[in-house]
Amino acid sequence: MTASDLEQLLITRLIRERGGTSQTWRRALGKAIVRDTTTHPHCNWDFRLSGTISQRAAIERLLDDVRLEHSIVADG
Repeated sequence: MTASDLEQLLITRLIRERGGTSQTWRRALGKAIVRDTTTHPHCNWDFRLSGTISQRAAIERLLDDVRLEHSIVADG
């Protein structure tokens, strides 16, 4: 899975679970930060979130779930 695939997966699940538009969630989610797996062997990605408190909380809950399924992603 690539970082852009991960972004799309998260946005799709956020829309399904919380409603709203892809543009709104894309802004709140931000871009994926992909790190080197030698320094981050368990999970090499993260996001710098923005948006409202409730949006950030919803994203954080989803990130916890998705990290279990997709802990390593490729750049791109």
